[in-house]
Amino acid sequence: MNRFSSYFASSRSSVNAGLLFLRISASLLLLAVHGWPKFAHYTAQLQEIEDPFSLGRQFSLWFALFVEVICPPAIMLGVLTRLAVLPVVILLLVAMLAVHPDWSLAQGQFGWLLLIAFGSLLIAGPGDWSVDARCGRVVLR
Repeated sequence: MNRFSSYFASSRSSVNAGLLFLRISASLLLLAVHGWPKFAHYTAQLQEIEDPFSLGRQFSLWFALFVEVICPPAIMLGVLTRLAVLPVVILLLVAMLAVHPDWSLAQGQFGWLLLIAFGSLLIAGPGDWSVDARCGRVVLR
């Protein structure tokens, strides 16, 4: 058995590798597709962002920026992972159910897939290959 195969031979290693991949890939997608464009075009986004609960466009944009720019690096590293995932799940639920309820499944597939990915992390946690595991932290367990 070569080194690569033996590394992923144990079930626990496979689960941890899968959770690491899920944390990094989902976070990078959220940051690249939603977070960075909002940050880079803040003024334009301030005019375009939906305000479903009438809290003000600025609050809505600041919350979206927090969720889509600040939370992804924490999730990627596995720092307070479940706590960092919670606002992501809330934002995605609001987007899919309150802001875009008329979207078909095909139109909203990216949002639903992100919700599945981050929902899975909320349920499973970050895994052993995370800062949380190294520090012995258990948040929302």
